[in-house]
Amino acid sequence: MTNEKMSFATIQSVTAETELSVYSRMPLAPATGRGCRITDELGKEYLDLYGGHAVALTGHCHPHVVAAIQAQAQELIFYSSAVYSRIRAEANQAFLANAPFPGARLFHCCSGTEANEVAFKMARLATGREKIVSFNGSFHGRTIGSLSACGIEKYRKTSGVGLISSHVQIPFGELDALSAIDDQTAAIIVEPIQSLGGAVMASDDYYREIEKRCRAHGVKLIFDEIQTGLGRTGSFFFSQQVGVTPDLTTMAKGLASGIPTAAVLALPEIAALSKGGDQGTTFGGGPVAMAALKATMEVIRSEQLVENSKARGEQLRVGLNAIPGVVAVRGRGLLVGIEFKGPAKEIQGKLLEKGIITGGSSEPTVLRLLPPLTLQEADVKEFLEVLNSILEDVSS
Repeated sequence: MTNEKMSFATIQSVTAETELSVYSRMPLAPATGRGCRITDELGKEYLDLYGGHAVALTGHCHPHVVAAIQAQAQELIFYSSAVYSRIRAEANQAFLANAPFPGARLFHCCSGTEANEVAFKMARLATGREKIVSFNGSFHGRTIGSLSACGIEKYRKTSGVGLISSHVQIPFGELDALSAIDDQTAAIIVEPIQSLGGAVMASDDYYREIEKRCRAHGVKLIFDEIQTGLGRTGSFFFSQQVGVTPDLTTMAKGLASGIPTAAVLALPEIAALSKGGDQGTTFGGGPVAMAALKATMEVIRSEQLVENSKARGEQLRVGLNAIPGVVAVRGRGLLVGIEFKGPAKEIQGKLLEKGIITGGSSEPTVLRLLPPLTLQEADVKEFLEVLNSILEDVSS
């Protein structure tokens, strides 16, 4: 082994020789990060408006989160949920201070798709039913159950032989389609802003109608807030903005500012139905992840990141709507979809060349922004100026 630094070309070569070829990667190898900025292996700095796919919630290497991880790692890196844990209890309290209803309970796991699988199981156990309803255009993860709920055909095909037949997809935003919620349904899962689907959302009344239908038929309502939760859309949970109380809410992405963790938030009445052995996971709720989760909650509160997300989101919306070449601005808060007349991939590439990282979507004309909630007014101005310049060059 050698400590000699790899060149970018070597990194690419070694990756190709050692990993499955399943990713279409940006031509970028981040080396360090602070706040909303990263620096790559070549020393070039970027404004990160993608946040490692909505994960760098408190910015890259927030000092309070880093200190919490370091301190915990020096004490105890890991023990499973087979034992009690002080740091997990403290993280639970910090998180549940943001719960929209009293008596909520948490189940800790490791990824968004695992959280959704747990939510499906809880709904099936609670109702004694099998049918799960989801929406065209939605994305819930890559395990078989989550893919069965996925509404994007490209990803459904990755399951291989087949999917779970008791899952049903319906059109998103269409009231008539909600007739699929019936007495045979265990749960309906809602991605309130279909992020990968192009930052698509329905009217506020539509989400309330979903809840009404669920209550009428004894169906459990699951909100997949893996990307919309934790303050990204201008409230801690998106469900709070529309006056809906899901039975189960799933979370992951920025929950611990980059340390892998996920969770299911359950209403007390559905949590009470869980008994010993119904759920389990080895790594969920581990000490380092819980230290990072607790610190993340503290940063969100102390730095008023929910409020900042709302303000910066409005700044982006106003600025983007004023740029010729932007067809529409989708989403809410700091989950933003920008629709162009032509392919977004070309614009994404030009932005990267100019030092700004953005994300694509399953809609070829839509670019996504999923930046840290620490995004500043000056960062937004910089992005708007660069984007305007690129679009002017494209149209000339």
